Amino acid sequence: MISLPDWTYHTIFKPALSRIRAKDGREFIHQGMARISAYPGGSRLIEYLGHTHPSAQLETELFGFKISNPVGLSGKIDSALTGTKAFGHLGFGFIEVGPVASKPEEDSVPIYTQAKDNLIFPYHAESPGLEQTVTKLRKLKKFQKPVFIRLGSAESVSEISSLMQMLTDYGDALIVEGHYREEEWQLLRDASKDKPLLLACPRDELDSDAIGKLTAGNRVDGVIIDEQPKDTGKGLEYPLADAGKLAIKVTEIKKKSSIPIIVSGGIKEPKDALALFEGGADLVMLTAGYVFTGPGLPKRINEALLDTKIAVKNTYSEWIWHWLFGFLMVIGGLAALIVSMTIVVLPYDEAFLKLTREELIAINPNIYRFMQHDRMTVAGTMISGGIIYMQLARNGVRFGLQWAKRAIHIAGILGFLGILLFLGFGYFDWLHGILWLILLPFFWKGYLMTKNHAEHASSSNRTNHRAWKKSLWGQLAFVALGTALAVAGLVISTIGVNEVFVQTDIAYICMSPEQLAGINDRLIPVIAHDRTGLGSALISVGLLVLMLALWGFQQGQKWVWYTFLLGGIPAFSAAIIIHYVIGYTTFIHILPAYIALLLFAGGVWYSREFFFMKQ
Repeated sequence: MISLPDWTYHTIFKPALSRIRAKDGREFIHQGMARISAYPGGSRLIEYLGHTHPSAQLETELFGFKISNPVGLSGKIDSALTGTKAFGHLGFGFIEVGPVASKPEEDSVPIYTQAKDNLIFPYHAESPGLEQTVTKLRKLKKFQKPVFIRLGSAESVSEISSLMQMLTDYGDALIVEGHYREEEWQLLRDASKDKPLLLACPRDELDSDAIGKLTAGNRVDGVIIDEQPKDTGKGLEYPLADAGKLAIKVTEIKKKSSIPIIVSGGIKEPKDALALFEGGADLVMLTAGYVFTGPGLPKRINEALLDTKIAVKNTYSEWIWHWLFGFLMVIGGLAALIVSMTIVVLPYDEAFLKLTREELIAINPNIYRFMQHDRMTVAGTMISGGIIYMQLARNGVRFGLQWAKRAIHIAGILGFLGILLFLGFGYFDWLHGILWLILLPFFWKGYLMTKNHAEHASSSNRTNHRAWKKSLWGQLAFVALGTALAVAGLVISTIGVNEVFVQTDIAYICMSPEQLAGINDRLIPVIAHDRTGLGSALISVGLLVLMLALWGFQQGQKWVWYTFLLGGIPAFSAAIIIHYVIGYTTFIHILPAYIALLLFAGGVWYSREFFFMKQ
């Protein structure tokens, strides 16, 4: 029913969608994700942005094929198969399809209870029918995740076997429900061909002795323990969290058989899944708990499961190169800050302009102050970026974290490419160029040394506690902040390359571009250079903040919170203070800075408790 990140699902979409018809809400999300997945690379983009690809340490082999991680999605969640392709890139190791019926079943879809604290599922699950199911499964040829197909109820075993024969080419395993006689099992076994055959049964209806006999007779290859339903008179309601009772049933079966066991349902938070794995379950499938907890649940379970497997974290010495890159950027930013607070105009600026600092001030002091405004903002942004690089290197790359490495590489490469924006104005800041030449070897060395780092983040988070829910607002604020900074940088760069000034700039300087060019035709190239420099820096730092927000939210990671805090102070201080120092306080011009500051403060406030919880 859902495929949005938790920080938008819980804060925006779930409250809104719970007010409309269940089917409309489900299709709104599923079809939206399906459209994204339909574009070339769309599915991979979903996986990349969510960083949902699981660690190789979670890979398991079962039924003769490999499964990337032991968390799957029940067919109850996407019975109409409208979002299946997208779900394969949200952290699941496998997907269940069905139950598949011969003809379309449109009885109803799961609806919220009156208290909106659970879901009521229909007595007969929705199904697009055999023909439509086959059509949709054909489109999943490149799905790259195992597909388990569940057969729906039918009038006879022969009808089920016929359905099975038509579906064997589209699934990796086949699931049947109910109880059958010896000869019926043989008919089903023959129909399944060489595909694993699994028996699914509600918890209280599953007889461990019978399972032992089926295993001994080679009738089934695995068993699925379904959550136990409660008949409400309007449909079936399942407990959101029922890991305890399900784990007991797993243990009972394990005592009498070594058959692989999958548990479907009863999982609302990571600790529920861990309890089932500890009880002996080989795989689990998410049902209604996924709807209520959010689309980040499979990733959170994977991170928690990885946490139980890692005794000591590996460390990598190559992190020092990226740390030095960030450190030198901080030094460069501090030098630029000192210049912007003192002389502002450097000797090579004067040589290019053929004007001294004093002459420029005499012509129009606001030109000089405007240049100071851009240069101090760039300096603060450089210092912030350097701090974030240093933190990512020391606390992320040092432990081989793939996401930290990616953040540095993406932001760094775009930062270096930003130097291309400085060309074409007839003016090049040689000090800026020299700084880039000093930084490049450190970045390149770090890139080469860390490009193969592939460690995944683990997490001590086990429950949907208040601090976690609160942190989603903080994550939303930081994602919005990173996006806003990157977009602002792109806009400023575009303006710098084209018009150079906005109307509030012209009003502050009290001169039109034509008048400036008339005074000195080299003034605008220098100012345009500063503008694009600021835009490039904002793009790079904005992406750093965005990636840190998207990928770095794990419980107890204090360093991430301090990275946001310490990384934000220099940029915001420089950007806001300079406006008051030079008297450029036009409301519409300074408003974006205050909105960004509000997002920053909200992110810091709402995420602190989560980041400071014990690991």
